[in-house]
Amino acid sequence: MTSLPTRAGARGARVLAFGEHRPARVVTNDELSEHMETSDAWIRERTGIAARRYAAPDETVVSMGAAAAAKALAQSGIEASDVDLVLLASCSMTRSIPGGAASLGTLLGATRAGAVDVNAACAGFCYALSWAADAIRNGSARHVVVVGSERLTTWLDPTDRGTAIIFGDGAGAAVVGPSDDNGIGPVVWGSDGTRADSIRVPDDGAYVTMDGPGVFRWATTEMAEVARNACAAAGLEPSEIKSFVPHQANLRIVDSLARQLGIDADRVARDIVEMGNTSSASVPLAIARLVDEGRVSPGDPMLLVAFGAGLTYAAQVVTAP
Repeated sequence: MTSLPTRAGARGARVLAFGEHRPARVVTNDELSEHMETSDAWIRERTGIAARRYAAPDETVVSMGAAAAAKALAQSGIEASDVDLVLLASCSMTRSIPGGAASLGTLLGATRAGAVDVNAACAGFCYALSWAADAIRNGSARHVVVVGSERLTTWLDPTDRGTAIIFGDGAGAAVVGPSDDNGIGPVVWGSDGTRADSIRVPDDGAYVTMDGPGVFRWATTEMAEVARNACAAAGLEPSEIKSFVPHQANLRIVDSLARQLGIDADRVARDIVEMGNTSSASVPLAIARLVDEGRVSPGDPMLLVAFGAGLTYAAQVVTAP
């Protein structure tokens, strides 16, 4: 058998910088109560959400993702021309062909980069982050832009109390590059296709549907073990984690997982209160807030856990840039 040559990759990979894009329009619970049977108190009690952001008419998955990625590139000091791969995690594109990653790369100026869309719903950013690290360590890329961007309001029934109170729009991004010391731990991922109908857009429908109670039970009973396994794969205990960044699905889920892992409240990201559930964008948006607020320092281990439609999930430990 012929043995093909391999490229020499980097010893490790790490996140060089994060970036974010938060739409300007803030939609409060009181505003939602004007056109559906709900209230600020009811929404806060069940979800922990106080407000969410809605994209402007001219903001798209691609344009918001490019805005977040441009900030991450500027922070990293990496030129767009040095980006070898663009990964766009999203489940809210309005078309299936073409994907958005190539257009996003062109907007950035990464005109020759490889480009691919990743649809693992709310877990998409964590999936893509793992692939970025693997590409760098294997020699397929030196610098990768990973984006989670969602315009979920496109797919919402504004009168559906089960979904319209939860989801919002936004984008987060990371620039991943080579490192002598590895800063992206092994991913622990999986899926449960028997629950695929729990969160979906029906083939004959225009709006997302969700079995909220079922997803809540699944996440609060299954994801803590996934998080522990990700810590073990990174050679750490949950007590050594400086920041816990779960998918911002519901504040009750966030707090339940933190309690099960024994992680103190001051180490838990709670971006959901002001942003709602932004699916694949929620993890990078939450990290960007932690960085902006000075709640993490370079090299701090952060535990990322994401889960959502599919059902899919992924978790890994990442060091802060």
